[in-house]
Amino acid sequence: MDGRQRYDLLVIGGGSGGLACAKEAAQLGKKVAVLDYVEPSPRGTRWGLGGTCVNVGCIPKKLMHQAALLGGMIRDAPHYGWRVAQAPHDWATMADAVQNHVKSLNWGHRVQLQDRKVKYLNVKASFVDMHTVCGVSKGGEETLLSAEHIVIATGGRPRYPTHIEGALEYGITSDDLFWLKESPRKTLVVGASYVALECAGFLTGLGLDTTVMIRSVPLRAFDQQMALLVTEHMAGHGTRVLRGCAPERVEKLPDQQLRVTWVDLASDRKDAGTFDTVLWAIGRVPETASLNLEKAGVRTNPVTGKILVDAQEATSIPHIYAIGDVAEGRPELTPTAIMAGRLLAQRLSGRTSDLMDYSSVPTTVFTPLEYGCVGLSEEAAVARHGEEHVEVYHAFYKPLEYTVPQRDASQCYVKVWGLLPAGDTHSGHPPHLCGGGGQAPHLQALRPGPHGDRLLRLGSHPQPRALGPLPPLRPGHWTDAEHPARMAQAGTAHPGRRQMMRTCAETPRGQPMSEPLA
Repeated sequence: MDGRQRYDLLVIGGGSGGLACAKEAAQLGKKVAVLDYVEPSPRGTRWGLGGTCVNVGCIPKKLMHQAALLGGMIRDAPHYGWRVAQAPHDWATMADAVQNHVKSLNWGHRVQLQDRKVKYLNVKASFVDMHTVCGVSKGGEETLLSAEHIVIATGGRPRYPTHIEGALEYGITSDDLFWLKESPRKTLVVGASYVALECAGFLTGLGLDTTVMIRSVPLRAFDQQMALLVTEHMAGHGTRVLRGCAPERVEKLPDQQLRVTWVDLASDRKDAGTFDTVLWAIGRVPETASLNLEKAGVRTNPVTGKILVDAQEATSIPHIYAIGDVAEGRPELTPTAIMAGRLLAQRLSGRTSDLMDYSSVPTTVFTPLEYGCVGLSEEAAVARHGEEHVEVYHAFYKPLEYTVPQRDASQCYVKVWGLLPAGDTHSGHPPHLCGGGGQAPHLQALRPGPHGDRLLRLGSHPQPRALGPLPPLRPGHWTDAEHPARMAQAGTAHPGRRQMMRTCAETPRGQPMSEPLA
């Protein structure tokens, strides 16, 4: 014996995908170990078992988003008869509650592993060879483990712009924001990703002075008409939006505030401002650097650093797999990682041959104006199928809960595209929705099929509230009366666009609408 611990399956990474794979394999009779280690952020923030979603992603983000929404509900409350006193938000109380909930989830994951007889090791893993992994504990103790199959599910971490002076020394990322004990106060959020806009949105909603700096295109991977509506709404509800700007330097002043210098990329004019917190949200990098993948022969994309995988989730070494955010070409979403992990465990146990279907996966962006989508964006649909083959159905609408307090609904919008000609057996209607009050993201998404009548099994994450009925999709010619400037700016007005009926429409339940669409 060489002192190695031997398993049927080793899972490197204790996030949503890795834990799902490990627990499923153990239930199917495999001897399984999970190796998980959280490298502290540059600011020293660390957390427990569960990965990004549980600790520094979906869960705390959604809870803080909910805290911000409650502020809006309090402002609406007098219109509904509630005599509620307006009060400032207490960050410390919210943070304590959110962090305690996250810690309970950490403990719950450990209990679930124990119940399923999965060995959990809090060690930093790296490959020795294609069948052997070395785990190093916080105290430096080494453990050798080998397995017939190895799954890499290490996820990713936020990217720092290390080329910017002071960025690493004085900035924070989402790895730190959700574990702050005190309010970040006046905050500059740098980035145009959904993480950037979500964080800027709930910080504004909590009453903090918040600026978001966007270098080029917001929500680049999403429908750009929707992205325009989301950022318009944020700008109209208190978030300062600096477009076409890039930071050049961050300095700490004697009063501990941070002075940020930036440049307007169009005019080359420089400007500066002072903030209490600078939050970098400019993308993520895969957690592969410390794995010694070359010793196992596992290939990565030289540009992204992500692990190359096939449809079976297998890497260049057939018995080593990668799932979740660390894998090339996979959506960075918790539900897909969980299902991919479960299906992989089932295939390795000989229970199924099913592969994960990554097409038409629904997702939600929890900006103040929540945005849900599934399938291709309009731009991607036109690029793939040609403008002449794409028909768009769309409408502005007013959510019912906006009516009594007379909220602005000018950015509440629903859009669905389909392939032409009508009746094509391959046509589908993946909706791109944008609406407030928790409405648009919760419309059931139609999977592309002969009649678009198959519902997706994969849900939006985290699961939001229920949706009331929206009007049916009815063709009608596009008119210049309906926000023509906005559509022209978004670059989406084309002959194939149709609007939903604006008056006398029937809801799916057969009840007449009480409000016009626009």
